[in-house]
Amino acid sequence: MKTIGEHLKEKRISKRYSYKKVEKGTRIKEEFIKSLEEEEWEELPDYPVVLGFVKSLAAFLELDPEREAAILRRDYPPKSLPVNPKPDVVKRFSWSPRLTFIVGVAISLAVIFSYLGYQYISFIRPPLLEVISPEDGMRMSEMIVKVEGRTDNDATVVINNQPIIVNDGGEFMIDLAITKDTKEIVVVAKSRSGKESTIRRKIETDY
Repeated sequence: MKTIGEHLKEKRISKRYSYKKVEKGTRIKEEFIKSLEEEEWEELPDYPVVLGFVKSLAAFLELDPEREAAILRRDYPPKSLPVNPKPDVVKRFSWSPRLTFIVGVAISLAVIFSYLGYQYISFIRPPLLEVISPEDGMRMSEMIVKVEGRTDNDATVVINNQPIIVNDGGEFMIDLAITKDTKEIVVVAKSRSGKESTIRRKIETDY
């Protein structure tokens, strides 16, 4: 006559169910299923919990729960076993509408604060400024020097106290008239908040 452990194990194997599959279907931890099949009673909770395990496993394996419960009563040892008042049962995570709402709000707030932070930093920092031409220490043999560079597209640019037009891409260029006394080109970019970036280029005139 087969014992309860042998009966459950044989049925599980005949259905080709792994321990993981049974654990997922019954929410009974894999080690409890193994202990029950091997009839390692000292590794299991007290009798009422084990009885619940057997009925759940029987239903999942398409056996008669009452018949399996009767076999358990026959095989269960009469000795007093340690009681585990809180048997470990797999807790299944459930994604609820409330959790969806909370995550959605959190993502929205993160996006809003990131955007506001970016706008604030852009507002308070000095504008980016790059002068491509002329190079520092460049010797000039003409009365015109080409000044070219780029900055933020919403910044204003002044070169040697002369306002310059900045295009939509932040680029600027001008043929600046100089004299023999001109010793440097000063490029100043100013942001909407009044922050300034300045680049100076030394030049030498050769007339």
